[in-house]
Amino acid sequence: MREKVPETYEEKAAQLAELKDAAINHASEKAVEKQHEKGKMTARERIEKLLDPGSFQELDTFVRHRTYEFEMQKNRPWGDAVVTGHGTIDGRPVCVFSQDFTVFGGSLGEVMAEKMCKVMDLAAKVGCPVIGINDSGGARIQEGVVSLGAYGDVFVRNVQCSGVIPQISVIMGPCAGGAVYSPVMTDFIFMVKETSHMFITGPDVIKTVTGEEPTFEELGGAMTHNTKSGVAHFASENEEQCLEDVRYMLSFLPQNNLELPPRVETGDDPERMDLELDGIVPAEPNKPYDMRDVVTRIMDDGEFFEVHEHYAKNIIVGFARLGGASVGIVGNQPNQMAGVLDIDASVKGARFVRTCDAYNIPIVTFTDVPGFLPGTAQEWGGIIRHGAKLLYAFTEATVPKLTVVTRKAYGGAYDVMASKHMLADFNFAWPTSEVAVMGPEGAVNIIYRRDIASSPTPDERRSKLMSDYKAKFANPYAAAERGYIDDVILPHETRPKLIRALDTLRTKRVERPKRKHGNIPL
Repeated sequence: MREKVPETYEEKAAQLAELKDAAINHASEKAVEKQHEKGKMTARERIEKLLDPGSFQELDTFVRHRTYEFEMQKNRPWGDAVVTGHGTIDGRPVCVFSQDFTVFGGSLGEVMAEKMCKVMDLAAKVGCPVIGINDSGGARIQEGVVSLGAYGDVFVRNVQCSGVIPQISVIMGPCAGGAVYSPVMTDFIFMVKETSHMFITGPDVIKTVTGEEPTFEELGGAMTHNTKSGVAHFASENEEQCLEDVRYMLSFLPQNNLELPPRVETGDDPERMDLELDGIVPAEPNKPYDMRDVVTRIMDDGEFFEVHEHYAKNIIVGFARLGGASVGIVGNQPNQMAGVLDIDASVKGARFVRTCDAYNIPIVTFTDVPGFLPGTAQEWGGIIRHGAKLLYAFTEATVPKLTVVTRKAYGGAYDVMASKHMLADFNFAWPTSEVAVMGPEGAVNIIYRRDIASSPTPDERRSKLMSDYKAKFANPYAAAERGYIDDVILPHETRPKLIRALDTLRTKRVERPKRKHGNIPL
């Protein structure tokens, strides 16, 4: 018998309810259980956890794939393998897509890509962040080259939206082959330990080609990409923590590049001074300390949301608030490789600086840098080119730029770390700081090599010359005399000084030269 065609309003309403229920609850109990057994939520559960309760408005619920392959024709679920729509996070609009692994393994085909592109276009049109939750087996083989073209359509949106609206990728399952190029072009990548994987070629292909036998986790797990490759910015213990971190990070970002980040009344006194800062830098010049301790004592409520925490640990980057305003933090880390700049640290810092500049987030830099890391590995690896990325990024940035030199600022690394010469707006230094070409011992051994060698008491002569050098150069005052340092301040004065400087710079405007774009040394 043929099914009765609904005619009355009540019958059509009942049909709609039935179809929506079929679209929402398409996954079998077995498929849902399989996700949960792996510590993974379903696509809809993730959206519900991410967005404000009841705010999600779904789009394209009744879209279905158009594949003519025989077996695929027998299975055409509503919505295909992705859930898309818009909602709010802390009351602010966002667009979201969440790939559904219970439908064709989350594989991407023509219709699925159309849904993703549609919601990305909406985000660009209204000027709000777009969040992509990735859990996909890759391209839909049954659709052939069409699925590859679909990826290309998504990539175009990533490029067009770059620096215009915040793009966030959340990896909550496999992300393989060409699929990885979409997340890597977004602003931030979140991964979950043990269940997230990203790679171009899987373990089986690698074994065939190279003979290596890496596990999925070794090849493309969350900690691999957070510690070794630097592809991912965050590694969470579970999906709930991951989604909560996404919500928190968005609180530091504006809706788009034409807006300022939201100000938050933290209740932390702008005039607060922490006297413990006065003793935080050790008297011994080579003794390490944690730059995070400096940052948390100065920023509102001691909060610092670190980005790329596990990668290139000799530099720290992340978000904080200063007088209620969102700021980006860049700082050398003395307890890791003495805070020296190397290839990875330079690239990490440059990427973060450019992200802050794109989204109108002021940058506060804490400098304690002995220089660039020497050695053939660094030189052959292109430290000249990579180090220039950080220099370029700081110079190019037009947002308010504040710098505090806490201890060492030596050589070319002094220039690179948001010095006055790189167009920083306010540069402060602590009395413990040294702004010089190099440290006293190295300088004396070069300048006075013959003098020391010819002395009857070379050790005493070296000690005397080092004392003279320290008195003349191992301080911030020579730089302050030239105006390279705007003020030498006591460490406990740093917070109110930075807040006043930031307030002064609220109306900062910079005229840019007319050009298509610069040519950063990639």
